[in-house]
Parts: sequence; C-alpha cells; structure tokens
Amino acid sequence: MSEQRIGTGLDIAAAPTEPVLAETAKQFVGRSPGQLAWFRLKRDRTAMISGGGLIFFILLAAAAPLVEWLYGKGPLERFTQLLDRNGNPLGYAGGMSPDHWLGVQPRLGRDIFIQLVYGLRTSLMVAFVAALLTITLGVLIGILAGYLGGKVDAAITWFIDLTLAFPFYIFCFAFVPIAAAQFYGPRDQEAAWFRPLLLVLIFALFNWTYTARLVRGQVLSLREREFVEAARASGAGLGHVLFRQLLPNLWAPILVVFSLNVPSLITAEAALSFLGIGIVEPTPDLGRLISDSIPYVRGDPAFTLTGGIALFLLVLSFNLFGDSLRDALDPKSTR
Repeated sequence: MSEQRIGTGLDIAAAPTEPVLAETAKQFVGRSPGQLAWFRLKRDRTAMISGGGLIFFILLAAAAPLVEWLYGKGPLERFTQLLDRNGNPLGYAGGMSPDHWLGVQPRLGRDIFIQLVYGLRTSLMVAFVAALLTITLGVLIGILAGYLGGKVDAAITWFIDLTLAFPFYIFCFAFVPIAAAQFYGPRDQEAAWFRPLLLVLIFALFNWTYTARLVRGQVLSLREREFVEAARASGAGLGHVLFRQLLPNLWAPILVVFSLNVPSLITAEAALSFLGIGIVEPTPDLGRLISDSIPYVRGDPAFTLTGGIALFLLVLSFNLFGDSLRDALDPKSTR
C-alpha cells in the first residue's frame, strides 16, 4: 500500500515538469547569424524608424511615373501663369496650394513636388548602381590581395594608396567637361543617360578602394583558418577557396559597407550637380534643385528648404540604418 502511494506521488510530481521541459527546449532552438542579426535589428527602434524612412523614399522614387500620373503634373511642365512679372511665384510660401503641394519653381514655373520625386529617383539610381559596381570591384581586388599576399598584395596596396591620394573633386572638375565635349558639341543636347552613366563610372573608379582595404584586412585573418587549410589540402582551386570558402564569411562587413556607401555617393552626386558638373537639364536632380534655389533664398526660402530637407532626411536615414545594421551584425562593436 505504501509503495503504491509513493509511486503515485512520484507520478504526480513528475507530470507538471513535462510541459516545462518542452517549453525550455523551444527557447533554446538554434539560430543562424542572420536570424540573430535580424532579431537584434527588429529590437532597435532607430533601425526601424530609419528603415521605414528608407522604404518610403525608395518606393516614392521607384513609383515616380505612377506619382506623376496620379498627381497630374510632369517634371518638365511649366505653369508660368502662377508667376508674377518678376518670375516669382504668386500666393503663399512659394505658391503652395492644393494643386501644387510644394509650390512652383521661380522663373521656370515647374512644380517642385514632382521635381523632388524625380530628383530622388535620379540620386538613388546613380548611388545604387555606383555602390554595386564599387562593392563588386572592391571585393574582387581586396580578396585577391588578402589571399595571394606577397608582391600581388604589395602592388594592389600601392595602387590603393595612390588612388586615395588623388583629389576626387579636382579630377571631376577637369574630367567631366572634357568627357562631355568629346561626345557633344557646344549646342548639342546631351542624352539623358550620359551624365548619370559618367558619374557612375567616376564613382566606381574612386570609391572601390575603401571596400578593397576592408576586405583585404578581413581576408588576411581568415586565410589561416582551419576551413581554408582544409580546402587547400583537399585540392580546391583558387576560385573555390575565394568564392566558396572566404566570400561567404565576408557578407556582414560587405553589407555594412554598402549601406554606408550609398549615402556618401548620394551626397557626392548632389554636390557635383550643385557645382554644375553633375546632372544637367532637363533631368531632375536634388543637387541642381538646391542650386537653382540659392538666388531665391530671401524671396522664397521654402524653395531652398524643400530640396535641402529632402536630401538631409534621405542621407540621415541611410546613415542611421547603416550604423544600426553594423551594430546588429557585430554586437561587440557597441561595447
């Protein structure tokens, strides 16, 4: 009788522990590094807010033709009836109204809102394409320099230092007008794709060095790891070691560099357009929109603030998201 009571007591005591063990097992399910980074990123309020801003700007730029159709006004349309005799917009705050949400451009009479939308599209397109080319070139050169070492590494490092020492903006001032003059005469209208393509090539030519130096430093520490030694011992070729063994371990720093590279390229493109050697008429652009607003700072400050605030928020969103992404991929960087 006592044995039966003891056995029953043990059964009763052991029964509640089974769901607890199951729940504990669920909590300790393994997660990949990508899942852990995404979990940390979702908990970062700055990342969520800046990421939401980026999604808004990218969707607005990608849907520019749809926005034009819904808005009912094109980027090159002129509304000169809304200007006075001096070319200044009629009405309040630069001609803001239900028909023209951000007013109209002085002297030209173009709608500023649709100019802003297409300007975002131009800036993001140039920056993203240039960043992709930059990352690709930098990764290829950096991974070769870090893995091969020796004379190859010394030559590539010397060339990187030489490129970094070259004055970027002085080169642009000298090269862009000469390149444009080689294809177009003084009275010829440049094709809409010419200046964006030229800027992309210039950015890729100068900006790959930062990615290459970062990748080279990472590869120098990875090439002596056991998995690389095992791949070499098994007879794996150079391409297999570089792109199957080393490259998958570099995705985190490459992703961070890309997210921080895009805003710097947006700023550089806007600066060149502001100085008159970037995107030219009739292609809308944020830098040129700000440049066109400078003569009207006193009479129409809303025109200047519109382009400046849009560029500031775009670059700030990219920078904040890039910092949050770096912290999510490398939690030790915050300590």
